[in-house]
Amino acid sequence: MSKRESFGSRLGFLLVSAGCAIGIGNVWRFPYVTGQNGGGLFVLLYIFFLIIMGVPVLTMELAVGRGGRNSTYRAIKTLEPEGSKWHIHGIVGMIGNYILMMFYTTVSGWMIAYFFKFATGTFSGMDTGAVDSVFDKLLSSPGELTLWMGITVVGGFLVLSLGIQNGLERVSKVMMAALMVLIIVLAVHSFTLQGAGEGLSFYLVPSLERAREAGLTNVITGAMNQAFFTLSVGIGSMEIFGSYISKDHTLLGESLRICGLDTLVAICSGLIIFPACFSYGVQPDAGPQLIFMTLPKVFINMPGGRIWGTMFFLFMTFASFSTVIAVFENLLSNCVDNFGWNRRKAVIINMIFVFGASLPCVLGFNILSNFTIAGKGVLDVEDFVVSNLLLPVGSLVFLLFCVTRLGWGYDNYLSEVNAGEGLKMTSNKYVRAYLRYVLPILILIILIRGLI
Repeated sequence: MSKRESFGSRLGFLLVSAGCAIGIGNVWRFPYVTGQNGGGLFVLLYIFFLIIMGVPVLTMELAVGRGGRNSTYRAIKTLEPEGSKWHIHGIVGMIGNYILMMFYTTVSGWMIAYFFKFATGTFSGMDTGAVDSVFDKLLSSPGELTLWMGITVVGGFLVLSLGIQNGLERVSKVMMAALMVLIIVLAVHSFTLQGAGEGLSFYLVPSLERAREAGLTNVITGAMNQAFFTLSVGIGSMEIFGSYISKDHTLLGESLRICGLDTLVAICSGLIIFPACFSYGVQPDAGPQLIFMTLPKVFINMPGGRIWGTMFFLFMTFASFSTVIAVFENLLSNCVDNFGWNRRKAVIINMIFVFGASLPCVLGFNILSNFTIAGKGVLDVEDFVVSNLLLPVGSLVFLLFCVTRLGWGYDNYLSEVNAGEGLKMTSNKYVRAYLRYVLPILILIILIRGLI
């Protein structure tokens, strides 16, 4: 077997890993879910659950990757007790990554489409009432949707054809740096809008009254859901990056840094959106259409709106595309490790396969719009399978594999997490009991709630 590729720097690992976590869940879902759940208190609970749930499971994925030095299937097979079948989860995780990309590439394509439309002046001089029709027209056109999805797929695999350091790491560094600059510029601009203070108060100041109006149980479970899903743990999307890094730094410290970057982008998305919503009298709980129908109405009424709209959707494009190339890398690595393909062959086969597999989601908005399963369209079905089944079940598998005697075992996991310099995970009995008995129950609550 050829020598395994690795990141050229620690910064590269952190930015690529954060790029995988930072995606549509941060910049699209987080703001509207926060709006639906009453603002400030939801944000506090989100951060709390991210620390007590997201961080531990992230350390487990990274530990399996670094300990097994391979993609999920072979890494688990290397670490599991002889004769056990934990490695089957590697196959399930790989399938999950493919299903994720079957709809994620389409939504990422929407971001590119809106960036292009704002940049070329599609919305310039448009009446507020006509804004919704732009998104409706996009969804009803199989040719246009296929074009933007295709740009996402081909662009992603072309980047990865250059390798880990020259492709994935180099492009992710540039995109993440640009994303951070765009966030700061857009947030500062939102602060200057008239009425911005009211939006910031709604977003950042906890209010028990607003939480009660949204339903306190809904707010708590909603924050738990968002914190858990934002890191994309459970299907090995993050595991692969653990296999590329050295043992120089502890995984708890690295996980906290990844979560910090992920949370920063999510919080800043709200800092951009809520002041703008309150400034222009737009409901912050508008739901999934907030980004594509509600915010464009804000931009067209804003001085210099074409520029601000272009910058906003460039930011959205970078956020979604960073996830696309990170997950594509997972697919390529699995094919190289498990089938013995070279990178070029893996790129060509996966590019063709992912493009074809993404077409049902594209067509689900037009030609196949009458096709539903349990009342859900193609995108919703694919999203449900990944978000409500594979991510929580997969996270539970990683958790039990790392903390029980039937799997890798808690002591081995702890030793891997604490290898290197940095923040160490304590070995006291309370932490061990929490990871073994409490965290599995919390993940089961998310799973059951998602199924209900």
